[in-house]
Amino acid sequence: MERDVQLVRDLVAASPGFADLFDAHVFNEHGVLSHVFFWDVVQETVASFLRGDETDWRVTLRFLEGQLRLDVPEVTQVIVTSFLFKSAVAGPAWIRPCQPPWPHHERAIHRDPTIR
Repeated sequence: MERDVQLVRDLVAASPGFADLFDAHVFNEHGVLSHVFFWDVVQETVASFLRGDETDWRVTLRFLEGQLRLDVPEVTQVIVTSFLFKSAVAGPAWIRPCQPPWPHHERAIHRDPTIR
């Protein structure tokens, strides 16, 4: 299985709230298209943040941060291109200028200090 597809499957396992989105995506796309699926992830994650759902968006951020730390190029590409950059469009307050540990990325996830 390709790493980007595994990323999507692992995200759904870590955050079961995406299960229905995933099932609909696989049905509509006849498979997993990671960059396409992540647009739905962005919309749901930002909506969860804006609603004040304390769990959903934090689970997603923790998961994605952990995946970025693995430094797998295919995974990093999906997260940066299809989550971080699209998050900037969906909700500019969601992101901030990058600080280490990912100095090669222009943006990083806005982290609430209580997430650690």
